[in-house]
Amino acid sequence: MTQDEDAPVNRKFDPRMLELLVCPVTHGPLRYDADRQELISKSANLAYPIRDGIPIMLADEARTID
Repeated sequence: MTQDEDAPVNRKFDPRMLELLVCPVTHGPLRYDADRQELISKSANLAYPIRDGIPIMLADEARTID
């Protein structure tokens, strides 16, 4: 492996994915928070993390929001 292959990859979330994704709890729409790298479900009061450009759409991984 070269040094470049060992380096972590900084992938970015593609906001066009919001056309396909819904909250797994409520099946409602999501909002992208680029600063926090999260997808927000207002209807479920949950924020799903985005890691390396990949949304983690598991309720167990989401944080509760006010």
